[in-house]
Amino acid sequence: MASSIPVSTYRLQLHADFGFAAAAEQVPYLASLGISHLYLSPILQAAPGSTHGYDVVDHSLVSRDLGGEAELVRLAHTAHEHGLGVVVDVVPNHMAVPEPLHANAQLWEVLRDGRDSRFAHWFDIDWEFLEGCVGLPVLGESPAQAVRDGNLVLDTHDRQPVLRYFDQLFPVAPGTKGDDPLTVAGAQHYVLDSWLNKATRLNYRRFFDVDTLIAVRVELPDVFDATHAVLIDLHRRGVLDGFRIDHPDGLADPEGYLEMLRDATDGAWVVVEKILEGDEELPRSWPTAGTTGYDAIKAIAQSLVPDTAQQLDRVWTETGGEADLHAVEEQAKREVLESLFQPELSRLVRVLVRVAIDAGQPPDSHREDRYADELGELLAHIDSYRAYVRPGREVDADSVARLNRWCDRASAARPEMKASFDRLRGLLLAGGTTSEAGRDLVVRFGQTCGPVMAKGVEDTTFYRYHRLVALNEVGGDPSLLERPDTSALHAWAEREAAHWPKAMTTLSTHDTKRSEDVRSRIVAAAGDPVGWEATWAPVREAAERDGVDLPTAYLVFQTLVGTWPIGEQRLVDYLRKAAREAKRHTTWTEVDTAYEERVFALARTCLTDAAIATVVEDWLADLEPSVRATTLATKLLQLTLPGIPDVYQGT
Repeated sequence: MASSIPVSTYRLQLHADFGFAAAAEQVPYLASLGISHLYLSPILQAAPGSTHGYDVVDHSLVSRDLGGEAELVRLAHTAHEHGLGVVVDVVPNHMAVPEPLHANAQLWEVLRDGRDSRFAHWFDIDWEFLEGCVGLPVLGESPAQAVRDGNLVLDTHDRQPVLRYFDQLFPVAPGTKGDDPLTVAGAQHYVLDSWLNKATRLNYRRFFDVDTLIAVRVELPDVFDATHAVLIDLHRRGVLDGFRIDHPDGLADPEGYLEMLRDATDGAWVVVEKILEGDEELPRSWPTAGTTGYDAIKAIAQSLVPDTAQQLDRVWTETGGEADLHAVEEQAKREVLESLFQPELSRLVRVLVRVAIDAGQPPDSHREDRYADELGELLAHIDSYRAYVRPGREVDADSVARLNRWCDRASAARPEMKASFDRLRGLLLAGGTTSEAGRDLVVRFGQTCGPVMAKGVEDTTFYRYHRLVALNEVGGDPSLLERPDTSALHAWAEREAAHWPKAMTTLSTHDTKRSEDVRSRIVAAAGDPVGWEATWAPVREAAERDGVDLPTAYLVFQTLVGTWPIGEQRLVDYLRKAAREAKRHTTWTEVDTAYEERVFALARTCLTDAAIATVVEDWLADLEPSVRATTLATKLLQLTLPGIPDVYQGT
């Protein structure tokens, strides 16, 4: 029988074509590898067609798509027969806004009954906005145009009236039936609108900028109980041994949540997907075994990155790429605030207005614009996912230092607003405030920081700043190229052994931008700056012929080095995503097809041009001993450092 605390884990990404029964077939092989636990992706019922499970629609049900509870129990039994345990991924922060909506029964009822619904308190909705309605900017046009075009029509579902928009259904509140779809839509507890108007219509908290994931108020005891009952029961029955917590920084009170989970499971092994930035450490008061290991990726990378910053700096700046990483990050955070997070910024502004009213400040017609400017400037200067200010508790020293640093940076950038940032500093550090609006501000600001960091840094900066892309990883730090250092790894290992000996270590996950082998090959290649420049030269020449900007071409070059040989479609699909995430020349919502085709043409040239292929292949052959050493050293370090190593090989 396996121990309840893992020694090592093997991550399995479950989906309809690889469910519990298929996973059970792999158990003998996995046991032969020497692991102690299977680590499963989310197991609760997800949205129709989900391929990942992070879009839960029913917490009361083990996923039918994966085989249901009976197959999960059989999987656990098979694992136990081979001496293995089972840990699972938990998604406490959000649920799906699915298609069709009725797949999420709680959300369907809220949309039908509004604030009177028994589930209204489940979801993080700003009910004071839109006059007590839920904003649903999900249409491709205005409601009136949708009706005129015959896209928004009256229909029935389960013998009840509904509004239909293509495959999506919307509930109709009792007593609001009619013959005109537009009139019926206007009588509901939700406001339909074009997706283009989400900045002024969306009034529920999301996971990052994903409109189809609505935040759940798991900090409320009855919501926690309802959303965790099945998982806790499976743990008590010995089916599950532990839990990996997805995105704890989205929660109103991460530490409070972990305390609730500890109490409900009698102290089960729990790790958290926490991104640690710079020298940040996991709060030692948290009742958790530690992180899921992105900090291990960073520590290992710093110990193996070559001392070639000077040469790679020159090559990168010659492409025209921005040399100042912090400037790129700050600009990217400003851009995502403007383009992605206006709903979140607007809600913060509304909360700050309530704080001012509570403080007896006189009406001010310019207050909202001023507050938006202040909050936006402050958020542009954050450098970690969150400060942990818990209303009603003393603020820890690390959070005080973090908020002070952010306010000082904002004041330095906008000295004319220093008084405003000092005021915000006081409000955001007021853990002991008794003002409801003040407490809401503290919590909601914390919840907004993570999305700005994730989308501004990981999902924008890391697709713009290509000095050495192997360091552009989740929880990573591209500036480590300037600080190759084995002593930092030793210091990290000592801290882990002392404080988090049962935390997870990892190298590849379902979220990493590149696999560990790809990163290792690029790192090894960077140790040969002469070969690096010689191999880049023909790619650069091809980019100039094909009309592709050199910073993007430099990403193409490093991707080829890391993945060669790679299929054309896979490379094109990756470059499409990378170019759109960079948001320089094309985006997901404003596609520049001509630009993208030039990038794809460059990719095809690099794959089919014999001269380029020969240069790449000859260099990689020369690098093979270094690549092998770097790859094996990376894996050896992960497996032997303090912590519980996780292995993941994709879907």
